[in-house]
Amino acid sequence: MDSPHLHGLLENQNADLARGALHRPIKRPEDLALLLSPGADAILEEIAQEAKRLSLERFGYTVGLYAPLYLSNICVGKCSYCGFRADLKIVRRTLTQEEITRELQTVRDLGIQDILLVSGETPRNVDTNYLEKAIQSTLEHASSVSLEIAPQPVKDYRAMRRAGATGLTLYQETYDREAYNKVHAFGPKGDFMNRLAALDRAGEAGMRKLTAGALFGLSAWRLEALRLGIHTAYLQKRWWESQISIGLPRLKGTPDMFDIPNRIDDRTLVHMLTVLRVFLPEVGISISTRETAEFKANVLGLGVTQMSAGSKTEPGGYAEPNVSADQFAISDDRSPAEVAEGLLALGFDPVWKDWDRSFVSTV
Repeated sequence: MDSPHLHGLLENQNADLARGALHRPIKRPEDLALLLSPGADAILEEIAQEAKRLSLERFGYTVGLYAPLYLSNICVGKCSYCGFRADLKIVRRTLTQEEITRELQTVRDLGIQDILLVSGETPRNVDTNYLEKAIQSTLEHASSVSLEIAPQPVKDYRAMRRAGATGLTLYQETYDREAYNKVHAFGPKGDFMNRLAALDRAGEAGMRKLTAGALFGLSAWRLEALRLGIHTAYLQKRWWESQISIGLPRLKGTPDMFDIPNRIDDRTLVHMLTVLRVFLPEVGISISTRETAEFKANVLGLGVTQMSAGSKTEPGGYAEPNVSADQFAISDDRSPAEVAEGLLALGFDPVWKDWDRSFVSTV
């Protein structure tokens, strides 16, 4: 995915080299490395201005709104940083199909039309049949549904697409294999390559939207962002018929026994966001509900094309909150209507719906 040459450029201290990369018409991985290097710190404002120009040119002032709907917090994994890890003594719950319907009715009443179905790794509780039914139920209340679930084989992604799912979000968590193995020492998630190849399998299955990402904080951010950018560029080239997006969550609110090894401050997150926009002008970029309303407002126009609104990170959290444990604490507790009002006040257009199931091929 990268090379010693790129690693060397990632250590660049020269602002002029970074500036040259910024103004190169067609960006290469070498330019990405230079723009993420310490030498680029001095020209971050210039990078931000170029990111803003490209964002407005490609996406205008639109920002898509979606909501995650958690199906289960039961998990067989012990990811060190996760609030659902199997060894935590928390209230566990997997929604029934009737409970999913109640959640969907509540979310629909909030105005959300784009749903992301999320689940812990629990193959016994949340299998393909369960997910197909959940997808079909979702499409009775929303215009589009995507998935954030454990890696699946092509045949299962294809079955979910036929049921009506249009996208897959799958974060590698970290592209540093040593760090990955350290925090995924137990359970099926420990297979680094299986997870890395999952978006390819979803692309082969015909998912129209593929979202890559990393959990920033698990390893050194410059190398993490370099690898994410290269992986995303590869996905764009191979799965050119799909919309490719990036998620940029940073670790916050982890279990007490986990100390975040590489904490990310606001300036660093802005650096990554703007550089990835400059390197990948056509990709969608989603900002996490882990971020505050103030931070979200400050980065609008710099590359963000989508954000969650009114999010709950516990199964049943919309219709019946505070019954089971959540995955992490959110930092923006505004309702979808308040998020939309905030966008309008800043000159941006909230997009509630940009897709309809009538467009979906089930061949």
